[in-house]
Amino acid sequence: MQVYPNRLAQTLQNALPRFIMVFGDEPQQKLDAIEQVRAQAKQQGFDERQSLVADTQFEWYSLIEASQNMSLFSSRQYIELEIPTGKPGTEGSKTLLDLAAQDNPDVMVLIHGAKIGKEVTNSKWFKQLDQQGIYIPCYPLEGDRLRSWIMDEMRQLSLQTNPAVVNFFIDYFEGNLLAAKQELQKLALLYPDGNIDIKQIEKILVEQSRFNVFQLADVLLAGDASKAVKLLNRLESEGIEPNIVLWALVREWQTLSTLQFAQSQRQPLDKLWAQLRIWQNRKSLYMNALNRLGKPQLDELQHKLQQLDMGLKQSQITRPYVELCHLCLMFMPMQLSNLPMDFS
Repeated sequence: MQVYPNRLAQTLQNALPRFIMVFGDEPQQKLDAIEQVRAQAKQQGFDERQSLVADTQFEWYSLIEASQNMSLFSSRQYIELEIPTGKPGTEGSKTLLDLAAQDNPDVMVLIHGAKIGKEVTNSKWFKQLDQQGIYIPCYPLEGDRLRSWIMDEMRQLSLQTNPAVVNFFIDYFEGNLLAAKQELQKLALLYPDGNIDIKQIEKILVEQSRFNVFQLADVLLAGDASKAVKLLNRLESEGIEPNIVLWALVREWQTLSTLQFAQSQRQPLDKLWAQLRIWQNRKSLYMNALNRLGKPQLDELQHKLQQLDMGLKQSQITRPYVELCHLCLMFMPMQLSNLPMDFS
């Protein structure tokens, strides 16, 4: 059963499942989820905790041994197993199925790791554990979900949910919940009465949003020009190499060109989604971009990408992020094809 992080506390109060899986690429939600499970497990008498990491040297039989070795001081065993890649492999899959077959209510297992795709969630071991437990996906928060998370954290810390302060945190800490939580905790210590305003927090907070090129790609596909410019500014301030951003732009251009050609030939896109590794939650982004960008726009974009690539290789560009902004706006698209790149 899938349970989102904001519903986990209520779910654990109702019942404590034998198996809990926490996967995703948002570290703060993962940490919070694991801490909640640990606390609830201890409250239910799972006093002994073992932590295992399924790296390349891991022996899977040790997981079965851990589940069968009870301590003299505790009758209930709580095991945390980290699978860094999210993929246990053939031996690991068999071991997890064997573990699921054990009928032992005194053993509880939490499995956590990186973001997983359908090849994992459709696997036998995952489905078997999911039937007996819960799966908590932890993904980066945006929009209303980010707003709700910030407001919930503020309430837990007895901070007043001033709309201006909430908006400030959304703008400054989107993409970095770890930093957001640390700064909220700092505010709770500095202002125990819970009353805070923008002027107060501007004096003590440091902007720590962390945006990456993959988030930029999604913004470009969505056609959000203002957010794209904001993301580029952040990437530049964080010292991200222009070549990395250019690589992301070229990759999205290649994907869009492949999809656009298939459309022009009246070919179904069903097979292409899998070949291009485009998951269900991103298909609408690409379709949105294809509705805006035709072959002429993509051809012009290719020409400009080649120009910038050559300029960077020859160290001819003094302000590469200006040219990257130029290219990003062409994804909208904006009429910039006649604007020459400035290599002076």
